[in-house]
Amino acid sequence: MVTVALVVTDGMLHFELSVAHEVFGAAPVGVPGPWYEVALCGPAATRLGPFRLAPEGGLDRLPHADTVIVPGWADVDEDPPAELVAAVRAAHEAGARVASLCTGAFVLAAAGLLDGRRATTHWAHARTLATRHPRVRVDPDVLYVDDGDVLTSAGKAAAMDLCLHLVRLDHGSSVANAVARRLVVPPHREGGQAQFVTTPVPAPDNPPLADLFPWVMARLDQPLTVEDLARRARMSTRHLGRLFGSTTGTTPLRWLLAQRVHRARELLETTNDSVETIAGATGMGTAATLRRHFTRAVGVPPDTYRRTFRSRTGPGSGPGGPRPGPGRTETGAVRAHRGAADDPGATRPPTS
Repeated sequence: MVTVALVVTDGMLHFELSVAHEVFGAAPVGVPGPWYEVALCGPAATRLGPFRLAPEGGLDRLPHADTVIVPGWADVDEDPPAELVAAVRAAHEAGARVASLCTGAFVLAAAGLLDGRRATTHWAHARTLATRHPRVRVDPDVLYVDDGDVLTSAGKAAAMDLCLHLVRLDHGSSVANAVARRLVVPPHREGGQAQFVTTPVPAPDNPPLADLFPWVMARLDQPLTVEDLARRARMSTRHLGRLFGSTTGTTPLRWLLAQRVHRARELLETTNDSVETIAGATGMGTAATLRRHFTRAVGVPPDTYRRTFRSRTGPGSGPGGPRPGPGRTETGAVRAHRGAADDPGATRPPTS
């Protein structure tokens, strides 16, 4: 069973900790095989905001975990405890996958885990992180950054996005979607496509797109065009483009393509259908078209993605699939998944 250690010390934010515990603490109904074993790890009884928690183990348990989650650090002007920094560094050196949520990135940076890496944190503290740790390439414009064995998320709700991303890496899209449904949150927001939902939950005061999105999702096997979407929404293509930009942060065509690729990924994980059949089921038309768009978005061809996913989730592999070699760093199609984070359609997060 894969173990997830959630760090709890004085000075942590309770919201991010609760998000991680909700995601990793209970398997969604119907998921086969073992789930995660979650442990709260800290030096002593801890106060997080209005709550007091009694850790189940000390910080010395971190190096024995498969994944270590560091929640938000409340006061970024205060240095994190040396004991915590040393424990996080030791866990990474032992081969654990280490992720920070929100301002937990300050702890990872203090441990030296972000030196030379691209990382993110809450937009309000990104400049402080960059100034205090100049060797970190801080990107304030993304939801999360997956650098293989070290991952960082932006603030608050982005913590949920990163946790679901970890579940997706370990169990696949279908299971991650099941977790999202249980928590009633959007199932998938790509890390680099800042602040917009690729399978959106439209605002109730936006009826044109609220009606359009489910209509499109039910017809991904059809060769829909932007003109088709505009006709369905009863507006011009120009007005549709403006509405999409303000609602999702991307264009109608890019959003539609993202849905087709996401559906293809689910079918590769859950069926034995050929690439040609999946191309038809996702409206791509031909296997060549699917391979081109899938490889551009995900980083590897569909066949490679399917083989890698199944090798990691096959019998006896556990939730995370077979552990990689020394350092337990994810490679191949799994790390290449974050290739979509470089989508030029990414937009800047809100500034308030």
